[in-house]
Amino acid sequence: MQQQIKKLAQSLLVILLAYVGVIVIVFIALFNDAKPEKYVSIAVPEYQTDLEATVYATQDPSLQLGYEVLVNTSRTIGPQVADASKRFSGNNLECISCHLNEGTKAFGIPLNTVLDRFPQFRGRENKIGTIEDRINGCLTRSMNGKPLDPNAQEMKALVAFLGWLNKETTRDVGNSLYATAMEKGLKPMEWPNRPADLSHGAQVFDQQCVLCHSKNGQGAKATEGQYLYPPLWGADSYNNGAGMTRLLTAASFIKYNMPFGVSHQNPLLTDDEAYDVAAYMNQQQRPGKAALSADFPDRTKKPMSTPYGPYADPFPIEQHELGPFGPIADYYKKEYGIVKVK
Repeated sequence: MQQQIKKLAQSLLVILLAYVGVIVIVFIALFNDAKPEKYVSIAVPEYQTDLEATVYATQDPSLQLGYEVLVNTSRTIGPQVADASKRFSGNNLECISCHLNEGTKAFGIPLNTVLDRFPQFRGRENKIGTIEDRINGCLTRSMNGKPLDPNAQEMKALVAFLGWLNKETTRDVGNSLYATAMEKGLKPMEWPNRPADLSHGAQVFDQQCVLCHSKNGQGAKATEGQYLYPPLWGADSYNNGAGMTRLLTAASFIKYNMPFGVSHQNPLLTDDEAYDVAAYMNQQQRPGKAALSADFPDRTKKPMSTPYGPYADPFPIEQHELGPFGPIADYYKKEYGIVKVK
């Protein structure tokens, strides 16, 4: 009798442990579903910071999701998302393809001080815009996709992350790794007052860019399927409405950030090399954006190197694409009293 009772007790104990185990597994699964998926970081030194560990140490799912949208855009809101309704980015670029060092590099289009500048007047729309409007500008142009609802979880998470990033990177004022408010956007360069030399640009590309971006400019992918080095033209690159299609914008970005590893204090390329290779890159085929004529309702606010009309000046589109920009700048100063720097 005692033996039977002992066996019964053992059986009940096994059942109880199994039941508890199932409860624990379900709880873990539900907990993990509430957290954003943590992807493998792209192993490029230029993109490496200590931010990932710091973000995940907060145990804040919203900040973690915002970080993943920034560094793994294609896998959170892009073509690699299984749920088609979540695909807003139209190409496989990541936000960090342009916003270097995970959005913290000085003059590498940093994002860590960007919230302080919004709401902001934008000449392209000719109105005051929010940070959400600006993000959607990137999504529809640089990412060749469609707008994300300002109330979407991913949008709110990204904006929350940008606010956290500002506080995190300004905590130590002497930290030279992070951009300051004075090192925002791109560093201006002395652009040559001549038409870009596409032949020279092709030579510079072969000498300095092919190693990472490949001979045909299509970039290189890591084993996980994400770009290790992004494509510079073609179907999976930014469209012709993106800011990077402007020669003077692209030249400044390239001069002070390329090849990977250079800084604005120690650039490798000369002004002429950056100018010509930027022109060569932007003369290649890329996706087209609809309704570009609606951009810059006030044509006098259109940057000089915007590669599509209409313009508030008599210069041909070829000159807006390739320069020289001196005569265009002189025209705006004389006719409109506007000093153009880009």
